[in-house]
Amino acid sequence: MDVYGEILRGTALPRFFPLRQRFDRAEVPDAGEAVRRTLCEAGVLERLRPGDTVALTAGSRQIDRLPEILRALAEAVRSRGALPFLVPAMGSHGGATAEGQRALLARYGVTEETVGAPVRSCMDTVEVGRRADGVPVRIDRLAAEADWIVPVGRVKPHTDFRGRVESGVMKMLVVGLGKRYGADLCHSAGFSHMAENIWECGRVILQNARVAFGVALVENACHRLRVVEAIPAERIPLREPELLEQAKALMPRIPFDPLDALFVRRMGKELSGAGMDPNVTGRSVQLGVGPPHAARLAVLDLTAHSAGNAAGMGNADFITERLRGKIDFTPIYVNGLTCRDPAGMRMPCVMPDDRSALLACLHTCGAAGPFRAVLIEDTAHIETLWASEALLAEARENPALTAAGPR
Repeated sequence: MDVYGEILRGTALPRFFPLRQRFDRAEVPDAGEAVRRTLCEAGVLERLRPGDTVALTAGSRQIDRLPEILRALAEAVRSRGALPFLVPAMGSHGGATAEGQRALLARYGVTEETVGAPVRSCMDTVEVGRRADGVPVRIDRLAAEADWIVPVGRVKPHTDFRGRVESGVMKMLVVGLGKRYGADLCHSAGFSHMAENIWECGRVILQNARVAFGVALVENACHRLRVVEAIPAERIPLREPELLEQAKALMPRIPFDPLDALFVRRMGKELSGAGMDPNVTGRSVQLGVGPPHAARLAVLDLTAHSAGNAAGMGNADFITERLRGKIDFTPIYVNGLTCRDPAGMRMPCVMPDDRSALLACLHTCGAAGPFRAVLIEDTAHIETLWASEALLAEARENPALTAAGPR
């Protein structure tokens, strides 16, 4: 028996049972039609004139039906005789290179062919104004040179900070279009000041750059598009905080608290900026530990879409040798250094295989059993989860849960 097996042999895995959560599954049936309808209702296209160039932003996260959304938006812009093009808006992601950001969009299905508008990528930025403290605010040169900018952003709770705006349209303007400069500026004082930095810099951009309107997206608990809303530029600071509260209410949750262990089959950058969404796991090196208050956490694999970027793995206690073998530290370190976040670059303890990683969690969790443990596929898909036998009585009392057979 290997040395780890010898230590862990007195710990046994509990039986797990699949459970299905009932979420509000209401969603937008036709993304393109939703875009056309909200643009019409908001009257924002009237700001565009024939021949105007319009920079549409596209970020570095997996967003439900994003190519359809951008295609419908580009078509609507062209209907006014204007000329749309796409700009990658992803701060320092994609290795902080123009080609890396273009390639990252392509991995999410966003290309000139799928969207019907050219993708123009650069890392150059230009100053568009200054904050009250004199700090320059800069955005993507190509976007700044366009006649209009239209930021497209998913509004949701951020993984590492809290504020009146978190992830969304304002962050797309400041960090996304700010490229490495914007990411560096907003992270310079740490995550505790991130929300205020985005707010102040965002207002400078809205006041000085030619932002026509924004398109805000909100997803339901199953990560399907729930809201598509066009917002006139001057109303973005008013409307985005309201949409953030709606997004928070729709966030999926693990229905048990506390847990001895949480097991995550895979992490990935397309699933969450932190690989595993701390709003689901309750684990954040910045925000601390929250529900479901898991004493230990193991993640077993990394998605192919992540291209080796396992940033956020430090929120786990254990990973597998399989996951470690897929890691590319360059994008992790580029992003972590830009964000001043050494904890996000840390590697957890590495175990040889899935079983030893799970057993290590239980062995070190501080409980004698029966263990309260949950297994999920990833933090973007928790409609179905697997609960240990010790949780079944609690599950039967929860009307939002349906139990099935053993696993």
